[in-house]
Amino acid sequence: MYELIQAAGRSHYFQCPAKIGLVRLEGADVCLIDAGSDKDAGRKVRQQLDANGWRLAAIYATHSHADHIGGAKYLQSQTGCPVYAPGIERDFTCHTVLEPAGLYGGYPFRELRHKFLMAQPCEARLLTPQDLPAGMEAIPLPGHSFDMTGYRTADGVVYLADCLSSAETLAKYKIGYLWDVAAYLDTLERVKTMDAALFVPSHAPAAEDIAPLARSNIDAVYAVADAIEALCAEPMAFDGLLRALFIRYALTMTFEQHALVGSTVRSYLAWMKDTGRLTAFFEDNTLLWRRA
Repeated sequence: MYELIQAAGRSHYFQCPAKIGLVRLEGADVCLIDAGSDKDAGRKVRQQLDANGWRLAAIYATHSHADHIGGAKYLQSQTGCPVYAPGIERDFTCHTVLEPAGLYGGYPFRELRHKFLMAQPCEARLLTPQDLPAGMEAIPLPGHSFDMTGYRTADGVVYLADCLSSAETLAKYKIGYLWDVAAYLDTLERVKTMDAALFVPSHAPAAEDIAPLARSNIDAVYAVADAIEALCAEPMAFDGLLRALFIRYALTMTFEQHALVGSTVRSYLAWMKDTGRLTAFFEDNTLLWRRA
């Protein structure tokens, strides 16, 4: 765990639960793409930096989810490096209570305010093209998160953040977290046609050909939508629909899964209503969803 693997040229990644990119710059300077889940992850990264005599020049966040920015506060406090985050992800990085609040839909209770959903906040700057090292390009990848961004290096390595789940994850969890289903599908269609020396998704194996996995993720989205549509053959309230999906996919309800999957199902409902697959109406002061 946390083995540093060379992707191509000066582009590397740490093999860890949410892969962390490392790009060697001029001299002893390096930058990171994401920062791991917590202080322990940051400490393991710093040990590798020190062992190689490298200076951390910057951290570039792909998005603000806790498993990607949780180590940033520690690394920033130890090295003084700037942290850059794209769009609204910058605000969530600075004010991390926004993640569990957004998932829950209100002030999150104690069981949702922990490091897996609420990272330690850090001082982050809004990412602009001028902030990137020479030869590095930011690639918008919205859908999984608001303004999620990937990065292409001068070596042709593309760090894809969380826009793809591995085949094993798709089989185990069935419903991956999404913020905007339409944007996510658009992102995957673009990713499917990309070329790179190597693709490095955060939660799937690195690969030279990413199209098959992109297609599998697209298929998984439509499978969930089909399941929701089938369950809404008769009017369904949200809680009943969520319970039915957990039963259908043999998922275990916990506070975290209720927040993550519940938020995702709401995003599916919004997308399916906007595209005409579902209708919504009120009956006895209850919002009901029904197949169109």
